[in-house]
Amino acid sequence: MLEVASELVDTDDWMPKQARIQFRSQGATEWAVTVFGSDAPSVIREVEARNTDIAILNPATAAGPAVLGADPFSMPIPLRAIATIPSYDQLGLVVSRRSGIESFDDFRRPRAPLRISLRGDRPDHSVHMVLDHVLAAAGTSREELARAGDVISYDSGLPHGSTRAAAMANGEIDALIDEGVYNWAEQAVADGFRFLSLPEDVLQHLESLGYRRALIERERYPGLHEDVATVDFSGFMIYTHAHADDFLIESVCRALVLRRDRIPWQGGPSLPIERMVSDTADAPIPIPFHPAAERFWREHGFILDS
Repeated sequence: MLEVASELVDTDDWMPKQARIQFRSQGATEWAVTVFGSDAPSVIREVEARNTDIAILNPATAAGPAVLGADPFSMPIPLRAIATIPSYDQLGLVVSRRSGIESFDDFRRPRAPLRISLRGDRPDHSVHMVLDHVLAAAGTSREELARAGDVISYDSGLPHGSTRAAAMANGEIDALIDEGVYNWAEQAVADGFRFLSLPEDVLQHLESLGYRRALIERERYPGLHEDVATVDFSGFMIYTHAHADDFLIESVCRALVLRRDRIPWQGGPSLPIERMVSDTADAPIPIPFHPAAERFWREHGFILDS
């Protein structure tokens, strides 16, 4: 069944791509281990309750609020990292030039109402939690924006998909906020949108929640007039609970190594294990390793003592 599932998720017209895998011994009545391929922060609750043993989170730094016990988490949750699959990305906030908004301070001051496009097909997506923290750091919220007259639409797909790309090109929206900027940054600029940098006070507050600051770089996107300061949205972190069994974590690490050439990622057909455990820009490790994972990576030469 695992091989059948692997084939199904690799088939273009098979749409259910997210998988939950449970293991138990033959004849057992209780499931012993659960692995969940969801990247949503909502699954952190399942890891906290020990109903899911291994999960994935994008961006990796979205673990920060959970570890610190910041909203929407009421108390610190002892999450631990295993490795992070690389994916270099940032959060992007763009506004149309016709709006007259030239800076984030203009965005948070009283102004004419905007039509704002947000991700609509994944209500549990990390982008919504990250955005809520950005807005809270700026002294506002999605609810307050709506009360002030902004029209927030929850639209299907990423900004480079047909729905939202057409909305930008046709002037149907005034602002858009999302991740995956490498897919749509140049298109947004060509359609007359400006990226807004987050101010220093907002960035410092976000860092206090465990996020990391980042740049949307003009060198990568020549249409930009300058680098854009924002928060990092990089990495798909594989994580677990601090009290997860050492044998389980060592087994997962070993499986990643042995199957690395059969697990494709954004950059190629084989997992770059060395980068996945080195806290790089595209593969952050923003929380402590599980001790069994760190021990495994060191003993097998993937982490080198400096």
